[in-house]
Amino acid sequence: MSATTKPRSATKGDGTPLSGPERAFRYGPLAYLRRYGAVGLVILNLTVFFILWELVARAGVVSPLFFPRASTMFGALFEGMAPGGIILEHVFYSMRLFAIGMLVSAAFGIPLGLLMGASKVMESIFGPYVWSMAALPRVALMPLLILIFGFSDSGKFTLIFLSAIFPIIINCMAGVKTVDQSLVRAGQVFGANKVSLYRKVIFPYTLPFIISGLNQGMTRGLVGLVIAEIFGGNRGLGYLTKRAAESFNPGLLYAVLLVLVIFSLTFVQSVKWIENRAAPWRSFGA
Repeated sequence: MSATTKPRSATKGDGTPLSGPERAFRYGPLAYLRRYGAVGLVILNLTVFFILWELVARAGVVSPLFFPRASTMFGALFEGMAPGGIILEHVFYSMRLFAIGMLVSAAFGIPLGLLMGASKVMESIFGPYVWSMAALPRVALMPLLILIFGFSDSGKFTLIFLSAIFPIIINCMAGVKTVDQSLVRAGQVFGANKVSLYRKVIFPYTLPFIISGLNQGMTRGLVGLVIAEIFGGNRGLGYLTKRAAESFNPGLLYAVLLVLVIFSLTFVQSVKWIENRAAPWRSFGA
């Protein structure tokens, strides 16, 4: 490049040079703060949290048997998640069981909830069973499932399914019942049949309720998974928490609990991503 060559200026998509304010907005610190500020705040928050955890644990305020150092927990986590580590094997097992249980729960729960919300006959038939099972504590079912299925994966899958499906059904049913009737009448005026009303009016309106039901179902399903693995088998993250507690290994116990938190957040964020893809208008302006 010769000495007289000028540096290339920033341009828009059509080749028009950017003005000063536009360059400042696109490349200035405020633009990066708007884009990445939330992520940076989360990272800073977690960093301070774990530093305080480490300092409190080192001070010996609480016995290390119950409250290990954060460094001890992360050491157990990195060792357990390494290839061949004790945590990694159980993570894959629990993820597979949980994912299958949630998929089956959603496949049955969403259509049934929509039908119950739209039909009083369907609600009268299935309503008593749905509300009764939704109110029943899941842990009470585990002895019965062990009696029926033994310690096989079928009992664990059944408990995940029964824990997750009823919040999905109830939220979907509530979503249909709260659809604005003026929208339904407007669709009927324009000649929409029942299929079109469900596809273009009722389902989009009910989508937030469906997403809420899936999130609640995942929370309940994860509880069912941990209960099933604690009481009914020798594999999975729930079993590993029991094993760590029985062997007085608090570092491993806290590491598994952290994995469970990450595990749950991953599925919740996956549902949020699906919602943004299926209903992009809900995230507009957020």
